[in-house]
Amino acid sequence: MARQRQERAERTRAALIRAAAEMFDQVGYHGAGLNAILRRAETTTGAMYFHFKSKEELARAVIVEQAAELKWPSGKQGLQQLIDVCQYLAVEMRSNVLFRAGVRLAVEQSEVNLLNYSIYDWWAEQFGIHLAEARDLGQLRPEVDEAAFAQVIVAAYTGTQIMSRLSSARGDLPERIESMLRCLLPALAPPEVVATLEFPDNGGAPEVPQDADDAEETAS
Repeated sequence: MARQRQERAERTRAALIRAAAEMFDQVGYHGAGLNAILRRAETTTGAMYFHFKSKEELARAVIVEQAAELKWPSGKQGLQQLIDVCQYLAVEMRSNVLFRAGVRLAVEQSEVNLLNYSIYDWWAEQFGIHLAEARDLGQLRPEVDEAAFAQVIVAAYTGTQIMSRLSSARGDLPERIESMLRCLLPALAPPEVVATLEFPDNGGAPEVPQDADDAEETAS
């Protein structure tokens, strides 16, 4: 019985975050009324307050959990993996509502008094992993500071996606991210390393391994 209650509570929390993400993505933080979120989540005010004390706290959860549904590309290392991840994120941002809403709130949070920088540090850590691999592979220039450059990538990515959102509703985001990376890579690696790196030619999306269930559905 206790396990069933816990599973029900987890489903309710996930439904609230999903509904909030959809509303924040559509109309922004101020435009998303709490009652509308509850209707979309098909839950009650009491259930909401069991998990979140306010709409503000719910918005913070969307920011922090923005990457929860991502399935990271794998199989590559170093700078090639960094490219694949960046291009994968560009494609996901056009279709993954939780990711897109979390990014939107992270950018606009100063306007709604959320003020949580931790997600930017988290993304810098993710990019830093690939830069550290690149260092181990001998791909980086000697003077590159991996931690500092990871922060630069986060900043450049944030600005690029904002520009893409304004210009094309992120329709051209993969192309803009490729241009961003082509500008940054020469500062990271010598020409002979940059020449070995590849960008995906399938609409900006690198191959992402399917899990077993997805593979069965595809095969059927």
